[in-house]
Amino acid sequence: MTDSPAAIRVLLADDQDLVRTGLRMILDARPDITVVGEASDGRQAVELAQRLQPDVCLFDIRMPNMDGIEATHALAGPDIVDPMAVVVITTFDLDEYVHGALKAGARGFLLKDAGPDLLVQAIHAAANGDALIAPSITVRLLEAFSEPGVGNPPVQPIEPLTDREEEVLATVARGRTNAEIADELHISLSTVKTHLASLMTKLDARNRVEIAMWAYETRRS
Repeated sequence: MTDSPAAIRVLLADDQDLVRTGLRMILDARPDITVVGEASDGRQAVELAQRLQPDVCLFDIRMPNMDGIEATHALAGPDIVDPMAVVVITTFDLDEYVHGALKAGARGFLLKDAGPDLLVQAIHAAANGDALIAPSITVRLLEAFSEPGVGNPPVQPIEPLTDREEEVLATVARGRTNAEIADELHISLSTVKTHLASLMTKLDARNRVEIAMWAYETRRS
């Protein structure tokens, strides 16, 4: 298909040919998304991403040579000056893998059976600097890693959260998108983004995924 100037350029990485083919079919059917490359392992995915500079990388977690966590860290880790947008898509059979990808800088999480609509939403969110986590992943992953004795104690906010920030925090922890938060709390999208920016500053979080993690760790969800 012909690339549109506004099309989101996506790189796919999964070691299963059928999965990559299915994902490509879904995405190529969209006029606003184009697949610019495919990789069958993590090392190849990193090399292609660095060469092609896609807007969004869609990575499986379990891949040969270099897994999705390592690949995500190489492209979006905290030491990367200009991190790429990475969305992890997984069968979710190993919670700690998803948690590791989150810490490595992934901007979104989906199950492989999430469906085309949620997949497209996640790609758009990542391309816009936002993040989308499938609600089922939000619950299972974050609850698993907020049990007593798991990980480090949550950081304390550098300033107390306002009542509205607490409300936004709770919606983020439930996996809501910015539009859904605006609708639920009856506020504008720009106001949602302002509150999210404030939460990231106060919680020393890099993205809304880490905001959700903090909410679960402190039992605010």
